Amino acid sequence: MSVSAKLVKDLREQSGAGMMDCKKALEESNGDMEAAVDWLRKKGLSSASKKSGRVAAEGKVVAVVDGNQGILLEVNTETDFTSKNENFVAFAETSARVALAAKVEDVEALKSLAYPESGRNVADELTHKIATIGENMNLRRLARVAVSEGVVVSYIHMEGKIGVLVGVQSPGTDKAALADLGKKLAMHVAASAPPWLDRSAVPAEALERERAILAEQARASGKPENIIEKMVLGRLDKFYGESCLLEQPFVMDPDQKVISVVEARAKELATTIQITAFVRFVLGDGIQKKEEDFAAEVAKAAG
Repeated sequence: MSVSAKLVKDLREQSGAGMMDCKKALEESNGDMEAAVDWLRKKGLSSASKKSGRVAAEGKVVAVVDGNQGILLEVNTETDFTSKNENFVAFAETSARVALAAKVEDVEALKSLAYPESGRNVADELTHKIATIGENMNLRRLARVAVSEGVVVSYIHMEGKIGVLVGVQSPGTDKAALADLGKKLAMHVAASAPPWLDRSAVPAEALERERAILAEQARASGKPENIIEKMVLGRLDKFYGESCLLEQPFVMDPDQKVISVVEARAKELATTIQITAFVRFVLGDGIQKKEEDFAAEVAKAAG
Protein backbone atom coordinates (compact mmCIF):
# COMPACT_ATOMS: atom_id res chain seq x y z
CA MET A 1 0.00 0.00 0.00
CA SER A 2 1.00 3.65 -0.41
CA VAL A 3 2.11 5.29 2.84
CA SER A 4 1.93 9.04 3.41
CA ALA A 5 5.04 11.04 4.28
CA LYS A 6 3.30 12.30 7.43
CA LEU A 7 2.74 8.75 8.70
CA VAL A 8 6.39 7.92 8.09
CA LYS A 9 7.46 11.12 9.88
CA ASP A 10 5.19 10.37 12.87
CA LEU A 11 6.51 6.82 13.17
CA ARG A 12 10.12 7.98 12.91
CA GLU A 13 9.60 10.55 15.69
CA GLN A 14 7.89 7.95 17.86
CA SER A 15 10.30 5.06 17.31
CA GLY A 16 13.65 6.66 16.52
CA ALA A 17 14.07 4.21 13.64
CA GLY A 18 15.35 5.18 10.17
CA MET A 19 13.10 6.72 7.55
CA MET A 20 13.18 3.76 5.15
CA ASP A 21 12.67 1.28 7.99
CA CYS A 22 9.61 3.26 9.10
CA LYS A 23 8.25 3.28 5.55
CA LYS A 24 8.76 -0.49 5.27
CA ALA A 25 7.13 -1.07 8.67
CA LEU A 26 4.03 0.91 7.68
CA GLU A 27 3.79 -0.89 4.34
CA GLU A 28 4.01 -4.26 6.06
CA SER A 29 1.40 -3.16 8.63
CA ASN A 30 -1.07 -1.60 6.17
CA GLY A 31 -0.58 1.82 7.75
CA ASP A 32 -1.43 0.67 11.30
CA MET A 33 0.85 2.76 13.55
CA GLU A 34 0.76 0.42 16.54
CA ALA A 35 1.43 -2.64 14.40
CA ALA A 36 4.28 -0.78 12.70
CA VAL A 37 5.91 -0.07 16.07
CA ASP A 38 5.67 -3.79 16.88
CA TRP A 39 7.19 -4.67 13.47
CA LEU A 40 10.16 -2.38 14.14
CA ARG A 41 10.68 -3.82 17.59
CA LYS A 42 10.56 -7.39 16.32
CA LYS A 43 13.27 -6.50 13.80
CA GLY A 44 15.33 -4.87 16.54
CA LEU A 45 15.00 -1.48 14.86
CA SER A 46 13.18 0.33 17.64
CA SER A 47 13.34 0.44 21.42
CA ALA A 48 10.00 2.20 21.74
CA SER A 49 7.61 0.39 24.09
CA LYS A 50 4.79 2.89 24.13
CA LYS A 51 3.50 5.90 22.33
CA SER A 52 5.03 9.16 23.49
CA GLY A 53 1.74 11.03 23.10
CA ARG A 54 3.46 14.31 23.85
CA VAL A 55 1.58 16.40 21.26
CA ALA A 56 1.67 20.09 22.25
CA ALA A 57 -1.49 21.73 23.59
CA GLU A 58 -2.03 24.62 25.97
CA GLY A 59 -3.84 25.06 29.27
CA LYS A 60 -3.15 23.73 32.74
CA VAL A 61 -3.32 20.61 34.90
CA VAL A 62 -4.48 21.47 38.42
CA ALA A 63 -4.74 19.36 41.57
CA VAL A 64 -6.81 19.82 44.71
CA VAL A 65 -6.35 17.56 47.74
CA ASP A 66 -8.22 17.30 51.01
CA GLY A 67 -6.81 14.66 53.36
CA ASN A 68 -7.64 11.24 51.97
CA GLN A 69 -8.96 12.31 48.57
CA GLY A 70 -7.77 14.38 45.63
CA ILE A 71 -8.82 15.58 42.17
CA LEU A 72 -6.63 16.02 39.10
CA LEU A 73 -8.17 18.13 36.32
CA GLU A 74 -6.91 19.17 32.89
CA VAL A 75 -8.38 22.31 31.34
CA ASN A 76 -7.26 23.26 27.83
CA THR A 77 -7.10 26.57 26.03
CA GLU A 78 -5.66 27.78 22.75
CA THR A 79 -2.56 29.69 23.84
CA ASP A 80 0.06 29.50 26.56
CA PHE A 81 -0.61 33.18 27.24
CA THR A 82 -4.21 32.43 28.22
CA SER A 83 -3.14 29.51 30.42
CA LYS A 84 -1.53 32.12 32.70
CA ASN A 85 -4.59 34.41 32.68
CA GLU A 86 -5.87 34.79 36.25
CA ASN A 87 -9.49 34.23 35.15
CA PHE A 88 -8.54 30.99 33.41
CA VAL A 89 -6.48 29.77 36.37
CA ALA A 90 -9.28 30.64 38.81
CA PHE A 91 -11.81 28.75 36.71
CA ALA A 92 -9.59 25.64 36.55
CA GLU A 93 -8.86 25.62 40.28
CA THR A 94 -12.45 26.38 41.30
CA SER A 95 -13.78 23.63 39.03
CA ALA A 96 -11.36 21.17 40.65
CA ARG A 97 -12.58 22.18 44.13
CA VAL A 98 -16.19 21.73 43.01
CA ALA A 99 -15.33 18.24 41.75
CA LEU A 100 -13.57 17.38 45.02
CA ALA A 101 -16.49 18.50 47.18
CA ALA A 102 -18.95 16.44 45.12
CA LYS A 103 -16.59 13.44 44.80
CA VAL A 104 -17.25 13.15 41.07
CA GLU A 105 -15.25 10.74 38.93
CA ASP A 106 -15.39 12.33 35.46
CA VAL A 107 -15.74 15.59 33.57
CA GLU A 108 -19.33 15.01 32.46
CA ALA A 109 -20.48 14.74 36.08
CA LEU A 110 -18.55 17.91 36.92
CA LYS A 111 -20.19 19.94 34.15
CA SER A 112 -23.65 19.63 35.68
CA LEU A 113 -22.60 20.87 39.14
CA ALA A 114 -23.23 24.42 40.35
CA TYR A 115 -20.34 26.83 39.88
CA PRO A 116 -19.92 28.97 43.04
CA GLU A 117 -21.46 32.45 43.17
CA SER A 118 -22.40 32.52 39.49
CA GLY A 119 -25.92 31.15 39.20
CA ARG A 120 -24.59 28.85 36.47
CA ASN A 121 -23.43 25.26 36.35
CA VAL A 122 -19.79 24.47 35.49
CA ALA A 123 -20.57 23.87 31.80
CA ASP A 124 -22.34 27.22 31.46
CA GLU A 125 -19.55 28.96 33.38
CA LEU A 126 -17.09 27.49 30.88
CA THR A 127 -19.14 28.98 28.03
CA HIS A 128 -19.15 32.31 29.85
CA LYS A 129 -15.37 32.20 30.28
CA ILE A 130 -14.90 31.43 26.58
CA ALA A 131 -16.91 34.53 25.71
CA THR A 132 -15.06 36.64 28.29
CA ILE A 133 -11.49 35.49 27.57
CA GLY A 134 -11.99 35.14 23.83
CA GLU A 135 -10.43 31.71 23.32
CA ASN A 136 -11.84 28.24 23.04
CA MET A 137 -11.54 26.27 26.28
CA ASN A 138 -12.25 22.70 27.24
CA LEU A 139 -12.66 20.67 30.41
CA ARG A 140 -10.74 17.73 29.02
CA ARG A 141 -10.35 15.07 31.71
CA LEU A 142 -10.61 14.46 35.43
CA ALA A 143 -9.44 11.76 37.83
CA ARG A 144 -10.19 11.18 41.51
CA VAL A 145 -7.98 9.22 43.91
CA ALA A 146 -9.15 8.34 47.43
CA VAL A 147 -8.02 6.09 50.29
CA SER A 148 -10.06 4.94 53.29
CA GLU A 149 -7.24 5.89 55.67
CA GLY A 150 -3.96 7.59 54.95
CA VAL A 151 -3.29 10.47 52.56
CA VAL A 152 -3.58 11.47 48.93
CA VAL A 153 -0.69 13.61 47.69
CA SER A 154 -0.40 15.79 44.59
CA TYR A 155 2.53 17.13 42.61
CA ILE A 156 2.35 19.73 39.85
CA HIS A 157 5.39 20.14 37.60
CA MET A 158 6.31 23.09 35.35
CA GLU A 159 3.33 25.24 36.35
CA GLY A 160 0.75 22.72 35.25
CA LYS A 161 2.44 20.89 32.38
CA ILE A 162 2.41 17.62 34.36
CA GLY A 163 0.15 16.69 37.28
CA VAL A 164 0.23 13.63 39.54
CA LEU A 165 -1.90 12.17 42.35
CA VAL A 166 -0.75 9.27 44.56
CA GLY A 167 -2.87 7.37 47.07
CA VAL A 168 -1.00 6.26 50.23
CA GLN A 169 -3.14 3.85 52.25
CA SER A 170 -2.00 3.48 55.87
CA PRO A 171 -3.39 3.37 59.41
CA GLY A 172 -0.27 5.26 60.55
CA THR A 173 -0.92 8.42 62.54
CA ASP A 174 2.11 10.35 61.27
CA LYS A 175 0.33 12.01 58.35
CA ALA A 176 3.25 14.35 57.68
CA ALA A 177 5.60 11.37 57.16
CA LEU A 178 3.07 9.67 54.89
CA ALA A 179 2.65 12.89 52.92
CA ASP A 180 6.42 13.22 52.57
CA LEU A 181 6.64 9.70 51.14
CA GLY A 182 3.69 10.40 48.87
CA LYS A 183 5.26 13.62 47.56
CA LYS A 184 8.50 11.81 46.68
CA LEU A 185 6.56 9.06 44.92
CA ALA A 186 4.50 11.63 43.03
CA MET A 187 7.71 13.29 41.84
CA HIS A 188 8.97 9.85 40.79
CA VAL A 189 5.77 9.23 38.80
CA ALA A 190 6.10 12.63 37.12
CA ALA A 191 9.66 11.78 36.03
CA SER A 192 9.36 8.06 35.22
CA ALA A 193 5.81 7.85 33.81
CA PRO A 194 5.01 4.24 34.77
CA PRO A 195 1.98 2.92 32.87
CA TRP A 196 0.85 0.62 35.72
CA LEU A 197 1.06 0.28 39.50
CA ASP A 198 2.18 -3.36 39.71
CA ARG A 199 2.17 -6.64 37.78
CA SER A 200 -1.48 -7.36 38.58
CA ALA A 201 -2.47 -4.06 36.92
CA VAL A 202 -0.87 -4.91 33.55
CA PRO A 203 -3.70 -5.74 31.09
CA ALA A 204 -3.59 -9.29 29.71
CA GLU A 205 -3.58 -7.92 26.16
CA ALA A 206 -0.51 -5.74 26.83
CA LEU A 207 1.30 -8.64 28.49
CA GLU A 208 0.60 -11.04 25.63
CA ARG A 209 1.68 -8.45 23.10
CA GLU A 210 4.98 -7.95 24.94
CA ARG A 211 5.49 -11.71 25.32
CA ALA A 212 4.98 -12.24 21.57
CA ILE A 213 7.49 -9.53 20.70
CA LEU A 214 10.08 -10.88 23.13
CA ALA A 215 9.58 -14.43 21.86
CA GLU A 216 10.16 -13.40 18.27
CA GLN A 217 13.25 -11.45 19.25
CA ALA A 218 14.57 -14.50 21.13
CA ARG A 219 13.89 -16.85 18.20
CA ALA A 220 16.00 -14.61 15.99
CA SER A 221 18.98 -15.71 18.09
CA GLY A 222 18.51 -19.29 16.89
CA LYS A 223 18.12 -20.74 20.39
CA PRO A 224 15.89 -23.82 21.03
CA GLU A 225 12.34 -23.30 22.30
CA ASN A 226 13.06 -24.33 25.91
CA ILE A 227 15.82 -21.71 26.09
CA ILE A 228 13.61 -19.14 24.37
CA GLU A 229 10.98 -19.50 27.10
CA LYS A 230 13.58 -18.80 29.79
CA MET A 231 14.84 -15.82 27.81
CA VAL A 232 11.30 -14.46 27.53
CA LEU A 233 10.68 -14.82 31.28
CA GLY A 234 13.90 -12.98 32.04
CA ARG A 235 13.06 -10.18 29.63
CA LEU A 236 9.53 -9.92 31.04
CA ASP A 237 11.09 -9.19 34.44
CA LYS A 238 12.86 -6.26 32.78
CA PHE A 239 9.55 -5.18 31.20
CA TYR A 240 7.86 -5.18 34.62
CA GLY A 241 10.80 -3.29 36.09
CA GLU A 242 10.39 -0.56 33.50
CA SER A 243 6.57 -0.46 33.39
CA CYS A 244 5.31 -1.02 36.94
CA LEU A 245 5.68 1.77 39.49
CA LEU A 246 6.49 -0.47 42.43
CA GLU A 247 9.25 -2.28 40.50
CA GLN A 248 10.93 0.76 39.00
CA PRO A 249 14.26 2.03 40.36
CA PHE A 250 13.43 4.95 42.66
CA VAL A 251 14.55 8.18 40.96
CA MET A 252 16.01 9.59 44.18
CA ASP A 253 17.94 6.38 44.92
CA PRO A 254 18.22 4.19 41.80
CA ASP A 255 19.81 1.36 43.80
CA GLN A 256 16.42 0.72 45.41
CA LYS A 257 13.10 -0.23 43.88
CA VAL A 258 10.08 1.88 44.77
CA ILE A 259 8.51 -1.00 46.72
CA SER A 260 11.67 -1.24 48.85
CA VAL A 261 11.43 2.47 49.67
CA VAL A 262 7.78 2.06 50.70
CA GLU A 263 8.53 -0.99 52.86
CA ALA A 264 11.47 0.72 54.55
CA ARG A 265 9.31 3.75 55.42
CA ALA A 266 6.58 1.49 56.80
CA LYS A 267 9.13 -0.22 59.04
CA GLU A 268 10.43 3.14 60.28
CA LEU A 269 6.89 4.26 61.14
CA ALA A 270 5.91 0.86 62.61
CA THR A 271 2.87 0.64 60.39
CA THR A 272 1.71 -0.74 57.05
CA ILE A 273 1.78 1.33 53.87
CA GLN A 274 0.19 0.47 50.53
CA ILE A 275 0.31 2.55 47.38
CA THR A 276 -3.21 1.99 46.09
CA ALA A 277 -3.34 4.16 42.98
CA PHE A 278 -1.69 6.93 41.01
CA VAL A 279 -2.73 9.20 38.15
CA ARG A 280 -0.44 11.17 35.83
CA PHE A 281 -1.69 13.78 33.36
CA VAL A 282 0.57 15.42 30.79
CA LEU A 283 -0.91 18.62 29.42
CA GLY A 284 -2.13 18.12 25.86
CA ASP A 285 -1.20 14.44 25.79
CA GLY A 286 -2.70 13.02 22.59
CA ILE A 287 -4.24 16.27 21.34
CA GLN A 288 -3.52 16.90 17.67
CA LYS A 289 -2.89 20.59 17.12
CA LYS A 290 -3.21 22.25 13.76
CA GLU A 291 0.19 22.50 12.06
CA GLU A 292 0.84 26.07 10.95
CA ASP A 293 3.44 27.45 8.57
CA PHE A 294 4.53 30.60 10.42
CA ALA A 295 6.48 32.04 7.48
CA ALA A 296 3.48 31.57 5.19
CA GLU A 297 1.20 33.28 7.72
CA VAL A 298 3.55 36.27 7.94
CA ALA A 299 3.80 36.51 4.15
CA LYS A 300 0.03 36.34 3.86
CA ALA A 301 -0.43 39.09 6.44
CA ALA A 302 2.21 41.27 4.77
CA GLY A 303 0.63 40.80 1.37
